Amino acid sequence: MQLDRIMMVLEYVAAADRPVSATELHKLTEIPKPTCYRALQKLAENGFIEDVEAAGRYAIGHRLRAAVLQGQSNFDVCEATRPFLKEAAGEYDEAVFLSRIRNNGVEIIHVEAPANSRSGFIHPGLGFRPIHACSCSKAILAFADSDLLMTAMKTPMKQYTDKTYTEIDQLKRDIAQVKVKGYAECLEEIQTGVSSVAVPIFMANVGTIFSIGCIGPVSKFNATRRAEIGASLLGLVGRISQAIQMYAQVAHGAAI
Repeated sequence: MQLDRIMMVLEYVAAADRPVSATELHKLTEIPKPTCYRALQKLAENGFIEDVEAAGRYAIGHRLRAAVLQGQSNFDVCEATRPFLKEAAGEYDEAVFLSRIRNNGVEIIHVEAPANSRSGFIHPGLGFRPIHACSCSKAILAFADSDLLMTAMKTPMKQYTDKTYTEIDQLKRDIAQVKVKGYAECLEEIQTGVSSVAVPIFMANVGTIFSIGCIGPVSKFNATRRAEIGASLLGLVGRISQAIQMYAQVAHGAAI
C-alpha cells in the first residue's frame, strides 16, 4: 500500500471533529473503499488511530497523541505550565521545576523561583538528570512505559553521594514506594544537603511523559514537609495536564 494514501487517511482522521468511517473517508479522499479499510486497519494495528467502541468509526490513537505531545517544543510546554509553576513556587517559597522524557532520559526544562523568597532557595538548574537518582526522573520512571525502566536498569548507576542508590534492587524498591505514595523523593542522592520531591503528570490516553517537582535544603525538607509538598503537587497536576493538552490541541489543530 502506498505511504501517501495511508498518510492521507491519517490526516483526515486527525482533522475530523468526530470519529469517521471508511465509507466517509472514501467519499472525502476518493481513495477506493477497500484501500481505506486496509489503511485504517494498518494504522489501528500500530496505535495511530483507534476504532471507537468497535463500531467501525475511527479517531486518533494513543501513539499519535503521544507523538504530538512529545513533539511539543520546550517553549510550548513551558508557556502552558508557567502560571502553575509560579503559583506553586510562591506557595512553597521554593524553586519548582518541570521535567520531561527526552531520548530515553529525563531533563529539567523549566524552573520557576519564588518572586520574593523569605529565606532563599536552591535552583536545580536545567538539563538531563540521573535517571536513578533524581526525584523528577523517578516520578516519571514509576509510571512510564517499560522501555524507560529498561534503559534505567542498563545505565551505569553513578554514585554522587553516600546516599545514592547504586544497585538495581534498591532502585526497584524506591520505584515501588513512588507508586504507593504517588510522589518521588531525592534525599541527598545527588548533592549533600539538598532534597527534592516530584510527582508524575499523567496525560489522558498517553501516559506519563512529564513531571513537576520542588527542591530545597534538607533543613527545611523533613519528612512531613516533603509529604505536604507531594500532596500539594498531586493536587496541581490535573490542571497542568489539561493545560499542556489544550496548548497542543490549539497548536496542532487536532483533539488529543
